[in-house]
Amino acid sequence: MKLSRLILLSAIGMAMMGTSCNEEKTTQEEKDPQEPVATAPQEDCQPIDRGTASVPEQKPTFEGQTRACAIKSETAIDVQVLTKSLEKPWAVEPLPDGNLLVTEKPGRMRIVSATGQIGTPIAGIPKVDDRGQGGLLDVALGPKFGSDRMIYWSYTEPRQGGNATSVARGVLSEDRTRVENVQVIFQAQPTYDGTMHYGSRLAFGRDGMLYITLGERSDIEIRPQAQQMNSHMGKIIRIAPDGKVPNDNPFVKKENHLPEIWSAGHRNVQAATFNDAGELWIVEHGAQGGDEVNKVEKGKNYGWPLVTFGEEYSGEPIPSSVTTKEGFVDPIYYWDPVIAPSGAQFYTGSAFPEWKGNLFVGGLREQALVRLRMENNRVTGEEHLLKDRNQRVRDVRQGPDGALYVVTDQQNGELWKITPKQ
Repeated sequence: MKLSRLILLSAIGMAMMGTSCNEEKTTQEEKDPQEPVATAPQEDCQPIDRGTASVPEQKPTFEGQTRACAIKSETAIDVQVLTKSLEKPWAVEPLPDGNLLVTEKPGRMRIVSATGQIGTPIAGIPKVDDRGQGGLLDVALGPKFGSDRMIYWSYTEPRQGGNATSVARGVLSEDRTRVENVQVIFQAQPTYDGTMHYGSRLAFGRDGMLYITLGERSDIEIRPQAQQMNSHMGKIIRIAPDGKVPNDNPFVKKENHLPEIWSAGHRNVQAATFNDAGELWIVEHGAQGGDEVNKVEKGKNYGWPLVTFGEEYSGEPIPSSVTTKEGFVDPIYYWDPVIAPSGAQFYTGSAFPEWKGNLFVGGLREQALVRLRMENNRVTGEEHLLKDRNQRVRDVRQGPDGALYVVTDQQNGELWKITPKQ
């Protein structure tokens, strides 16, 4: 394809965007310099028609950074609704025996059986502040769950003067009715009196370390702390399973830098997953425009609020921001209008061979399960699944059986099991 034609197609793609809804201060996602390796462009590439960009004057830094080709799965899927009786579920974590751990935002954790029976709330979970975007958030099995039954969860911890994201761990009792020996192993600082942008996802790496994603608490007075290294706000944290700081973290013993920090410059990260190569990928909420897919690397800065493709919900520019800047990592991909991403999973199973290596992302605003085809650290195709169900997708995880499990962000939230249609 000639360069002039590529430029023309890009201009047409930008002109095709429709109108997006303005987002209120509570933010749409919660309310209802490395450049990847190039891949060959495709001849008949049409992006998904999502309407006009919120910030149409913002242009991608490199070709393919937004509006990838629309693709369609060849495998027909079957969606089994395991339950419709969860209250604002936030995370689903498959257990080795086929049952599922689920968190509910008001502060409950339950086990849902493989056939959809909902267990009673697990006792021993600390109190949460569930105002606004807060509550009981993510849950993850410890690296040695099979032998020690240790689970980890993040939550909005009520504190004197406000709240912040904390992470606790505990042993799931043999009868699975309670957590025992509960320890709070991480408390984000500073405490802040607000109700937005807590993050947070938990993911264990191949190195056995726990990676915690955090938000920058949204408000304009605290937002700059995403760039301040004496604050946990807007950072990804790396700690050992017992909460200790690994001595190979990038800012250990660096003056005025918190040693838990792994990367900086994030807005509100509610999606994190490792790929087959052991690399950490996140998908973070933009403001009005500018949701980002980022490959996270040790010690790097991802720009917020200095570098962004979004704008304020008022329609005003983010103060003093640009879309790319030396010293900051460009996103692999971005959306405008936003999808409001929450939950992510690289598919590694055998149930859907055509999905191997694809990145799945929950879409709250988009009310879809978003599939991204990945090639050489680039997004080369995008599909929006299950839009006909009109449900805000909060989390997606792969089970040991190769099925995908999804929870929806509703008052009567649902839990889905996605398998190939027989």
